[in-house]
Amino acid sequence: MAECTITNQIRMLRFMAGEMTQKELAERVGVTRQTIMAIEAAKYSPSLEVAFKIAEVFDQPLESVFQYKHRAEP
Repeated sequence: MAECTITNQIRMLRFMAGEMTQKELAERVGVTRQTIMAIEAAKYSPSLEVAFKIAEVFDQPLESVFQYKHRAEP
């Protein structure tokens, strides 16, 4: 079976956006800080709507914020 991994650049983008806090991002997106923390740590995959909202906050295309990697098992 293949493993799928979604990674993201949220931490870097927050830093580049004047060191925006997870709480500030959460408020702008409409989720909790814990949700942002889990997404940022790649422990939780956001809904498509939340992913687009996060990308919109940073004025970036979705694929600049989130990357999908498909790995086949050996």
